[in-house]
Amino acid sequence: MSEPVSVRLPEDVAKRLDRLAKSLDRPKTYIVTKALSEYLEEYEDYLVAVHRLNDKNDRVVTEKELAELAK
Repeated sequence: MSEPVSVRLPEDVAKRLDRLAKSLDRPKTYIVTKALSEYLEEYEDYLVAVHRLNDKNDRVVTEKELAELAK
């Protein structure tokens, strides 16, 4: 089930979205949903990485160690 959400877009972003939707023959809702899902996934990964970097008890693996583990 989907939930309606209302947003105000800057005019330039709205025009770009409109052009992209027309060129892909997809509804704007589809493009916004895909874009937002990707953004949220990336941002959540970023937050995990920041949390891990700030966790003094979480060991950081060096590039050399990682290469050794990959062998």
